[in-house]
Amino acid sequence: MKLKDFGFNSDLYVHGITCDSRQVKKGYIFAALPGSTIDGRNFIGEAINKGAIAVLSYGHMDISVPYISTKEPRLIYAQMAGKFHSGQPENLVAITGTNGKSSTADFLRQIWTLCGEQAACFGTLGVVAKKTIQKLDHTTPDAVQLHKILSKLNDDGITHVAMEASSHGLDQRRLDAVTIKVAGFTNLTQDHYDYHQGAESYFKAKERLFQELLKRNSTAVINTDDEYGLRLAKKCLEAGKNVMEIGWSGKDIRIEEIMPLASSQKIKIVVLSKRYELELPLVGEFQVLNAILALGLAMKTGVNEETAIESLAKLKGVSGRMELAGYTKDRSPIFIDFAHTEDGLDKLLRSLRPHTEGNLSVVFGCGGDRDRGKRAKMGKVAAHLADRVIVTDDNPRTEDPSEIRGAIMKGCPSALEVPCRHNAILEGIKGLNSKDCLVIAGKGHEQGQIIGEQTIPFSDIDEVKLILEELFL
Repeated sequence: MKLKDFGFNSDLYVHGITCDSRQVKKGYIFAALPGSTIDGRNFIGEAINKGAIAVLSYGHMDISVPYISTKEPRLIYAQMAGKFHSGQPENLVAITGTNGKSSTADFLRQIWTLCGEQAACFGTLGVVAKKTIQKLDHTTPDAVQLHKILSKLNDDGITHVAMEASSHGLDQRRLDAVTIKVAGFTNLTQDHYDYHQGAESYFKAKERLFQELLKRNSTAVINTDDEYGLRLAKKCLEAGKNVMEIGWSGKDIRIEEIMPLASSQKIKIVVLSKRYELELPLVGEFQVLNAILALGLAMKTGVNEETAIESLAKLKGVSGRMELAGYTKDRSPIFIDFAHTEDGLDKLLRSLRPHTEGNLSVVFGCGGDRDRGKRAKMGKVAAHLADRVIVTDDNPRTEDPSEIRGAIMKGCPSALEVPCRHNAILEGIKGLNSKDCLVIAGKGHEQGQIIGEQTIPFSDIDEVKLILEELFL
């Protein structure tokens, strides 16, 4: 493409676009975007020295290359990215909410695949297709990386894609040049308040997906079990969107009954006034909610109702989401889960309780340099719902780990505090008796632990397997 294709009176060829000055190469457009801690305009000189032929930003600057000034540089950047890396799969579904995005996106991918569609999903777990897995640094990638992914999937013949839409990505307009066919909403509880400064700001970021990015007459599939889902459904209807309501209180897809089994659950659901009963091969009430949201999204992208429902019985769990890591010699199960919010931990423990005949134990911590307000709340949830609580380190980052643990312990003063995560997992497993259950929460699929500025290799599931081998083999 030429520079004039982006609004400049120039025939110079554009070889790339980036907002990272370290990635600038000769012939690139550099987007100097404002950030919460760093202003991209401070790196314009570096970008020009590396060969940038134009700069996108805000305000006025007198520089040696063309300068695009706009009040909405993030929006223009996203539009440029979409134009430079054109093409996207025909059926694109975006899913937002606090908890359940990854599982819902992957369940939707599985349903599509079982129905014969060429499908993929991407988000926290990376890009997942039938034959490929690609890691990502962010739940919702930078606009350029996002459109590269969509363009590549389209070129590979993928027609159906489910993507996670994070509050950060929505607020920073990373998805603004994406054509979304259907949008889904899981729930909204406290998270990322370090960025959003409160529940209303957090909700508004999520709401952008439905109010601004989803076109009129398009469809929203919404879990209406919480106040935010109800608000969102009402606003979507007022804005001329089609709405499918799901959940325990869903008007279109409603859960009637859940009967927990050892490693699955029988469920009764009502779908568009028709009753169905099936065995879902997943553990936990919240997985039922994720599955029926995926069901609704599948139906709204053209999958036959009966076929989609039959697919639910064939779903496989997602890495790090209520993942069974192993058993002790007495067959006590050990689960790994990504729950890292008050609501997520609450749902996790409540979901495991019906499957546990003995004591329910939990090992967890909280991330450093993140929302401090949820730490004591998570401790209180653990103390209330688990029989045994072990507080340890998550990703302390640049904070003092002992201070993070201390904040959690205010909510669960009788918990056992074990600084080293490996030792905490070991303590949790050693304390299991027959018919007990242990869940290790917070990191899920993650393969590293962030301590200071370094990421140390660490996997909860690998640690469990190693400890089980040492103790029982």
